[in-house]
Amino acid sequence: MDLFLQFLDIVLHLDVHLTELVNTYGLWIYAILFIIIFSETGLVIFPFLPGDSLLFVAGALAALGQGGMDIFTLILVLFIAAFIGNLVNFEIGKSLGNRLLNSEKIKNSKIFNYQALEKTQQFYEKHGGKTIIISRFLPLFRTFAPFVAGIGKMNNLQFILYNSIGAILWVVGLCGFGYFFGNIDFVKKNLSFVIIGIIVISLLPIMFAWIKSKFQK
Repeated sequence: MDLFLQFLDIVLHLDVHLTELVNTYGLWIYAILFIIIFSETGLVIFPFLPGDSLLFVAGALAALGQGGMDIFTLILVLFIAAFIGNLVNFEIGKSLGNRLLNSEKIKNSKIFNYQALEKTQQFYEKHGGKTIIISRFLPLFRTFAPFVAGIGKMNNLQFILYNSIGAILWVVGLCGFGYFFGNIDFVKKNLSFVIIGIIVISLLPIMFAWIKSKFQK
């Protein structure tokens, strides 16, 4: 419970914690952000890491020039992290996906979110390759979509195209949003609420899909 509360504090006060990291580590913040975004998109056991809110806050700090951060360098670093993360996840899905899906340990694991994986599979079956782009803006789906595409043996070049488009839209969109709006006085004074709003908005499609499935049943 304490661990969950600590994680919740980090997510809801991401601006404070990220500012502390920038002030402590300076330009090494690029490497730290790279690792977080790579892990969230590339490793299927870390779908809970902050993604959308992290990009927004990082863009806002870049607008202030906090710790020497530059928006163009930030976007480039995070684009590479998001692109490579999905690529690694895709290869894991191709190599180990079916074996993991059929494993009882994985199905009953408290760490691995098997239900989210199943939902992503259904989404992928409906939308095909576009899932790689759409899922960038959906927590949980973002982590599992490339894994599912790997299981489905999507064409490599097709995956790279969708992966590139999705990573560009996600990173440029949210970092740019943070850069241009994150330092408006109202937003700065209510940044924690803005972060909660970003999280809620990003979860809305998943909530609607869940409600829809309940009514259909």
